[in-house]
Amino acid sequence: MKPRSIWSLNFLLAFTLLVTSRVLATAASPQERADLFLSLVNASFQALYRVQSEAQWLALTDVSPEHDAGAEAAGKAYAAFNGNPAVISEAKELLTHRAELNALTVRELEQALLNAAEGPMTNPKLVSDRIEAETKQASTLNGFEFKLRGKPITVNEIDNLLQSSTNLVERQAVWEASKASGPALKLGLVKLRDLRNGCAQELGYPDYFALQVAGYAMTSEEMVKLQDDFMRELRPLYLELHTWAKYELARKYGQPVPKRIPAHWINNRWSQEWDGIVEEAKLDRYFTNRTPEWIVKTAEQFYTGLGFAKLPDSFWQKSDLYPIKAGEKRKKNTHASCWHVDLERDIRSLMSVEANSEWFFTAHHELGHGYYFMSYARPEVPYLLRIGANPAFHEGTGELIAFAAAQVPYLKSVGVLEAKFQADDTAFLLDNALAHSVPFIFWSSGTMTHWEHDVYSKHLPEDQWNARWWEYVRDLQGVEPPSPRGEEYCDAATKTHINDTPCYYYSYAIATVLKFQLHDYIARNILHQPPQQCNYANNTKAGDFLRRYLVLGATQDWRKVLRDLTGEVLSTRAMVDYFKPLMTWLQERNKGRQTGWE
Repeated sequence: MKPRSIWSLNFLLAFTLLVTSRVLATAASPQERADLFLSLVNASFQALYRVQSEAQWLALTDVSPEHDAGAEAAGKAYAAFNGNPAVISEAKELLTHRAELNALTVRELEQALLNAAEGPMTNPKLVSDRIEAETKQASTLNGFEFKLRGKPITVNEIDNLLQSSTNLVERQAVWEASKASGPALKLGLVKLRDLRNGCAQELGYPDYFALQVAGYAMTSEEMVKLQDDFMRELRPLYLELHTWAKYELARKYGQPVPKRIPAHWINNRWSQEWDGIVEEAKLDRYFTNRTPEWIVKTAEQFYTGLGFAKLPDSFWQKSDLYPIKAGEKRKKNTHASCWHVDLERDIRSLMSVEANSEWFFTAHHELGHGYYFMSYARPEVPYLLRIGANPAFHEGTGELIAFAAAQVPYLKSVGVLEAKFQADDTAFLLDNALAHSVPFIFWSSGTMTHWEHDVYSKHLPEDQWNARWWEYVRDLQGVEPPSPRGEEYCDAATKTHINDTPCYYYSYAIATVLKFQLHDYIARNILHQPPQQCNYANNTKAGDFLRRYLVLGATQDWRKVLRDLTGEVLSTRAMVDYFKPLMTWLQERNKGRQTGWE
């Protein structure tokens, strides 16, 4: 849809809202007023959401000035409706009659106000400036050309080199190349911090971090404390893992054992996951005869085996699933994602799938979002509430399925591992902890959450950004850069989410904790198998359990949903239990070794 058509649509919707608002005033009761109001808002929201999603999809899958302009125009129209002063004032007025409204109506009105806070048209210039700045930032991020020794290198190539190289000089060069986008993104991020905070403040939030955690019905302080609690409860296990890993990596690279692990020793660009250290658990060699297409189809079969329908044909026709072919000039975003383009049946995924274990698990994760979309896209769930019970439920579902896909019995059932394969149980448990679970908490709950809280809530001066970033990496993760990183860099900005999904990363930490709770319940109460060795494949009762919450969207409070599912509040209990056998093994292996990094 062209920009002029987008604005015509938005004008029509705004005019309809104006006329309807006069009808609302004559409605007999607050509930009737709310029903009329929300019928319009939901329909308009869905129409503009689809237009914006289509425009953003083009901008991310084919980076160009034309597509950037289309995304910007669509974003402005979307914000102009969601943030319409009439929408804000009517929603606020109706919520003063909260006691006379049903619970679903209250949730819709509250969500409408959260949406409005992203682009409050009580200050049109602020919103316009934010959208323009975000469009420009996305273009810089998605179009950035990384180079190694003067030659272009793709993100997949960077990751593959970090996985395979044992030459520390080369590894440091690759790691430093991966940070080259930071300086190009910093000025835009500084501008966006102020614009995002301004939008949040228009609707009474102190800052953008506070606006985002409001999606959990929590304050910033409560969210930061929750993340600190996660780290406190998991710290004994993390210290043992950190100790084992630094000794193992020092042996691998022929170096003295350090206090903190040099960042370029770890395969992940941000040290958020420590994969590839446990040789006995490496799986890439089992994918050499597989194709990227097989990986995505196998991920779909996981869900159909649980009793879910196949993905719509449009998924296969419209998704962008594989790397750009050699010689093709098109550029696209390299971060895997799944899209609910129209809040109905148009579901797509953006990936760059290759035949390896990382993409095998990623494909299972991304399709988890897709099946969540499909499950709550039903008449009983209003468009405004076609989201997860909270943001972490979406991520937690994807993480749960990726977790299930890494279980040895499942890998055997789909033919990745032979039936006679004898797994080293400790090695797989160790790899699971390092590559998918425990260090990730100290990155997500620790570095990411605290840095963004400082930047948005405490207004950390930009000339202290990189120093604060590495302070958290050193203190919370026990990792350090291979060479000094001054303020001429902005290493935080090299992480996609810092730019385009800000103040969100604690959701991944919550999702990690959540996946262990859900998995623990499924393993013990449905599969009746050990949580460390179980197989979901073709178990429709496990599918029924998932469907209990997938169909709800955000129609119920997430705390109630979790209690109804598992009988527990959010807790690391299941995560700690899962790794108890590993903790015993680590404590024995680490006897006499220096633990910690202070």
